[in-house]
Amino acid sequence: MRIHSGEKPYKCEECGYEFNKSSTLNTDTRIHTGERPYKCEECGYACNRSSDLKTHMRVHSGERPYKCEECGYECSHCGTLKKHMRLQTEERLY
Repeated sequence: MRIHSGEKPYKCEECGYEFNKSSTLNTDTRIHTGERPYKCEECGYACNRSSDLKTHMRVHSGERPYKCEECGYECSHCGTLKKHMRLQTEERLY
């Protein structure tokens, strides 16, 4: 319920930022220390969040889970699809 209450009991000693989950504090701490414990065995890419490694692995697998409903364009990152959709909308305006 910390999300709804606004309680943030975990504070970073380095930057002072406060978090509602200890796991988010751990990720922030890795940013300050430069620790990158999640490594790709295929190419050596390293990151500080397991979710970033999962997304990176799509480069090697070719997985493209995000698809444009308008034209069928597929991509591996949610942000790439959002950019594509924005460009599609802008093109229709002209």
